[in-house]
This record gives sequence, C-alpha cells and structure tokens, in this order.
Amino acid sequence: MSEDSSNRSVAILGFHKVGKLPPVGWDSWFYIPEVTFIGYLQYLEENGWQVIDLATFLSGLDSPHSLPEKAALLTFDDGYQSILDVALPCLLRFGYPAVLFVPTDFVGGRNTFDAGVEKEEAMCDWEDLRELEHCGVSVQSHGASHRRFSQLDPGVQEQELIQSKAVLGDQLGKPVKVFCYPYGDSGAEPGVIERVLQQAGYQAACLYGGGPNRVPITNPYRLTRLALGPDSDLSVALESYNFKGVA
Repeated sequence: MSEDSSNRSVAILGFHKVGKLPPVGWDSWFYIPEVTFIGYLQYLEENGWQVIDLATFLSGLDSPHSLPEKAALLTFDDGYQSILDVALPCLLRFGYPAVLFVPTDFVGGRNTFDAGVEKEEAMCDWEDLRELEHCGVSVQSHGASHRRFSQLDPGVQEQELIQSKAVLGDQLGKPVKVFCYPYGDSGAEPGVIERVLQQAGYQAACLYGGGPNRVPITNPYRLTRLALGPDSDLSVALESYNFKGVA
C-alpha cells in the first residue's frame, strides 16, 4: 500500500427524502429540509471534500491513487419524487453528481414497503429516472421488492439481485454495477451474498450506517455510509475521523 493511497477516504453519504414534511403531521427522521440539505452540500464544498461520480468511485476500487484524498459520494435510497423535485435542483446548483438506489417493483408507484412506518407517497417513474440519469444521478439497484435479506432464502436473494439489475438495465439502457441492501440488511450469510453479487456482475454494494471508507477499500461489497437526517452534524461525522494514517 502506498502512502499516497493510505491517506485517502471515501465518505458515502446516505439520504432518503429532501423537502417539506407531508402536511399531515407525520414525523419522519428521513425527511431533510431543503435548506439543511443545501447546508450539507455547502459544507462539502467549503471543507475540501470533492464530490465524485459513481464511475470515478468504481475506478478508484482498482486504482485507489486516482481518488481525491477526501472524496464524497452522494447516495439516495428508494427513489422518492422529492429527489427529482427538490434534491436535483440543489445538486445541479453545486454541480454535484449522485447515485439513486431504487427497488424496481415500486417504480412509478407508492412506498408501500414502509406501510405504517413512513408516510405513503409517490415514487419516481421511469421517465423521472431517465431524467435523473440525464442530469448526473446514476440509478442503481435497491433490489426488487425492498425486503430484508435476512428474511429471504438464498434463492430469493439471488432473484432479487438478478431481476432488479435486468429491469434497470432494460429500462435505462445501461449496465447496473452497484447494489444497496434494503434496510442495510445483508442477510444471515454476508459472504454468500457477496459471491452472488460478484457473479451477477455487481462491482460494489452499500450498507446503511458507519463512517467514511478507508482507501484502498478491501471489501467493496460492504461499503459503509453516513446516514444523514435533519439533525445530523456533518462536520462531526466527517472530521472526527483521522484521515492521516489508520484510525
């Protein structure tokens, strides 16, 4: 490991919804006000964090020296309409790319996978996802049914990975290379699912929670993400990590 690459880290930031809470008094930690989201983007811009696109990140798995010392990858889960309506204009204002993980069974529908937990609301449809792709948001897999992998047998897990990848590739006309475990749940045997991911053609997979990833990344199928809500302190989450040498 060269000294150059060992000084590097990639902070993968995890978001869900951006904008105003639904006007029904439904409380949700996963909704980030637009002004707060802009504040997070400003912090990255003003504190030496270089926001990279997915292609740059994937290239950095094999060539860690190609990554910035403080790289950030912006990710969103599920594909809520607010990503197109509210988050995208903010990203374009800063010139930042991002990644969106969508469960293919719910494209153009409602988030019924979170019934009773989150307010039911609209998800992006295929035209929305194509628009996001056009604007620098890479759409990747969040499975098909958004079920926890620990509740699925290995055959169904494999079906979720292969089916969602195929549907996204067909609808968006591009290869799908990254997976995000629903609820951050990689199942009872993570080693087994990692082999299936690799065989299916995925280059990386994201969990939910954790800190920045050290570079070089030793296991791209267990990438940690900083889960961000409306009350998160991004400066503490990022700068509490020692980026010079091993923590």
